[in-house]
This record gives sequence, C-alpha cells and structure tokens, in this order.
Amino acid sequence: MKTFEVAVIGGGLAGMIAAIALARGGRNVALVAPLAPGEDWRTTALMDQSIRFLDRLTLWEKLRLAAAPLTSMRIIDGTDRLLRAPTTTFRAPEVGLDAFGYNFPNKVLIDILEKAAAGEGNITRFTDMAESIELTAEAVSITLAGGETLSADFAVGADGRGSKLRETAGIGVRNWSYPQSAMVLNFAHSLPHQNISTEFHTKHGPFTQVPLPGGRSSLVWVQDPSEAASRRELPLAELGALVEARMQSMLGKVDVEDGVQVWPLSGMMAHRFGRGRIALIGEAAHVFPPIGAQGLNLSLRDIMALTDILCDRAELPVPADSGERFDRKRRADIITRTASVDLLNRSLLSDFLPVQMLRAAGLHILSAIPPLRNIVMREGIEPGRGLRDIPDSLREKLKRKKA
Repeated sequence: MKTFEVAVIGGGLAGMIAAIALARGGRNVALVAPLAPGEDWRTTALMDQSIRFLDRLTLWEKLRLAAAPLTSMRIIDGTDRLLRAPTTTFRAPEVGLDAFGYNFPNKVLIDILEKAAAGEGNITRFTDMAESIELTAEAVSITLAGGETLSADFAVGADGRGSKLRETAGIGVRNWSYPQSAMVLNFAHSLPHQNISTEFHTKHGPFTQVPLPGGRSSLVWVQDPSEAASRRELPLAELGALVEARMQSMLGKVDVEDGVQVWPLSGMMAHRFGRGRIALIGEAAHVFPPIGAQGLNLSLRDIMALTDILCDRAELPVPADSGERFDRKRRADIITRTASVDLLNRSLLSDFLPVQMLRAAGLHILSAIPPLRNIVMREGIEPGRGLRDIPDSLREKLKRKKA
C-alpha cells in the first residue's frame, strides 16, 4: 500500500489548486483525480486576495495574459418596479487597487494547473476514481476503481456536491433550490468594455456581464427556467440580439459564441466542513448561485486556511484534530457568504414592497456615502479587510487635515 501525508480527492479547480498548495507547503500529496472530460467554456472571476494566493503559488504569471482586469463594477436596477435602486458604481482605485480582480476562461486555468501538478515532485497523480474510503483515527484508506489502495494521514474532499468522502464521514447537508436557471455564455461586442463589469438586477435575478481580454465578455444571465430553456434553443444571432437589448446596447453589437449552457440554480451547505482527519473544500462543502463572483474565491479561502493548518509545521506529522481546526476556522466565512448571496438573490425575486425598499435604500446609501462604500468593497475582496482598514483610513484622514 502506498502511503502519503495528504490525499486530495477531486480534480476540479479547487482540488488541483489544493494539491499544488499543500505540495508546495511541504506535504507529500496523492491527487486522486480523473482527467477532466471535454471542454469547459465557463469563465471565473477571482478577486485580489485570490490572485495574490495564485501569485504565491507561481501560477498567476502564467494566467495573467489570458485574464481581463475588473477595474469597475456597476450595478443597474433593471426592474420595472415602483421602487428602483440608483445605479451604483464601485471603482478599484477608491480602495487603492488597480483592479478588484481578474476574469479568465476556466480552460486556461485547468491547463496551467494540469502542467503544474504534473511537474510537482511532491504530487503523485492517480487517475482512477475513488471506489471506497475507510476512515480511522490514525489514517484514511482509499481504494481506487482499478483496485489499487493508498493510505494518507489526512484526506481533502474536493469531489463536488456528491462527495464520497463527505458521505463516508457521515456528514449531512442542507439543500435548497431556486425557481431560476443560469444561462452562461461568452460573447464578442463592437464597443470596448473598458474593464467594467455591469450587473443588471432584474425581477428574475442578476444579468451579469464580466470583461474578457479584447472585445469579448462573459455573461451569467439568471432567469426563469422555462425562458432559459427556450432561449437556449434560439439561433445565436437571435440570442445575441436579446443580450444586446438587455444590455441597453452598452457594448454595441453582440455576437454570442458557441458553448451556451443552462444550469438550474440551487444551493447546498455541509453541516460540518471538517472532522478528525478530513476536510471538505469547494462544492463538497458549499454550493450557491453564481452571483457576486463568490464561488471559487470562497473555495480558495478554504485552501488558504487548510494550507495554514497542515503546512505550518510540515516537518511534523499531520495533527489528528486538523479537521476540527479547519471547521472552526472556515465556519463563519462560509455561513456569512452563503447567507449574503442567498439574501441578495431572494431580494430580487421578492415582490414584497418593504424588501424592495430595503434593497433600493441599501444601494442608495452605498452610492451616497463613499467611506461606507469603501468598507463594503474591501469586505467583498477579502473578508475582514474592510473592518481592519478602518483605523488606517481614519489615521490617513487625520494626517490630511493636519497638513
């Protein structure tokens, strides 16, 4: 039986990044990850904190050329309701950044991660599925579909919503659904996006355009499931005309590219995120709608926390309580981010007048009060950052007054 310090189960973006981070942190890692099937046409926006983490792993320079900076984020109330929120724009220079983050095609990152994992001496790749898992107080034993068995001091579940590791550990989940589907596509446009991401709030959910390099953007269009299904069948030219109209022709003529996908929206959160010698990251731990660019950013914070716990003293054996430590460290962030995305999404669906008033008032306050807007922007980039930066901001204002 082959033995390792850490086994990462799952070869999606979260699993690959976790394996690389733990290996470069000094741990001997088994990556149980079948090769990714087919093409992934989706894109991902990573915020500044996540970009800095990829930079520490020496992955960012390889990704930079395929990424578009997000220098401004604009929210437009696209509803026809009685109480409408004002247009609100968040600009990265307001919080001292060149960009809030960067948007890039998933396929580019997958290719970079595959090469990095293959060249990492501390990673042994197994391309068979995990057939069965046995957990004990001393180790985790994994039997692969091909019959091979391996043992690890600690296992990381990055194996998605139907996680076998989570199921083996007896960790339950809470599931919920939304009366919405998300249409995901990329499109070319005749006018420059100027690195501005625009999110229209509609009565069926957000319609979010995010820049890509050149005259291209990605789109997540949350809508009624029946409308999404019918629009999915339209010729690309007709769908492009609909997208252009919804965007009020801000980007000129729109040409939708092949690869339009539609996903039903739902959510899931595990009752625990770690226990004993296991931890759950990514969609094995939490799933929510593709709103506010939170999904992979939340997963990368899982990986950062796990790396801190497992690699702080990499010369020592993995502590038996690492799973509990991970659960305590990640619980507040996961719960608050999941709740905030859920609340925003449901507020758009609600016809209840007080809810509309609160949403409109909230955006109006953010638009009118720059210091509060700055705190919200910093919190969106990195949890806790907005509150930590308040003393520095106050000191800077005092210096300016004295000068």
